[in-house]
Amino acid sequence: MSAIAWEPTEGFVHPLPQGPRLVVVRGGAGPAAGVSEGGVSEGGVSEGLRLTARGRLALLVLAALVVAAVLGFGGVGDAGAVTAEHAVTVGAGQTLSEVAAAELPGLSVSQGVLAIQLANRLSTAQVSAGQRLVIPRG
Repeated sequence: MSAIAWEPTEGFVHPLPQGPRLVVVRGGAGPAAGVSEGGVSEGGVSEGLRLTARGRLALLVLAALVVAAVLGFGGVGDAGAVTAEHAVTVGAGQTLSEVAAAELPGLSVSQGVLAIQLANRLSTAQVSAGQRLVIPRG
C-alpha cells in the first residue's frame, strides 16, 4: 500500500523560477481615465487600436509578401510550357541521351535530356524502341 503525504516545509524554494503572473485588479471594469465610453479620449483621438513598432513591421512584411505573391505568380502560367518543333521515334537500342545529343546540339546532353523529359512528361530517362518523343525547340 502506498500513500502520499503533504507536509508543508518552512523555507521551501520552488525548483523552477516563477514567471510573470496575471493579477485581478478590482474596480477595473470602468473606462480608463480620460477616455469616454466610446473609446475616444477627451481630445477626440480614438484609443481603440494601437500598433507597436513590431506590429507595424509585421504588417509591412505581410503586405510585401502579398504584393510579391501577386506579382510573382502572375507570370508563372507559361513557365513550364515548351513549344514542340517536331517529333522523333526512338530506334532500337537508342537511349534518351543519344536522342538529346542528336536532336538538341545547342544544349549539353544533360540539359537536352531534361528538356525532352519535360516536354514529354517523362519521370525517368528510360525510353523504348518505337516510342515517339516530342523534341522542344532548343
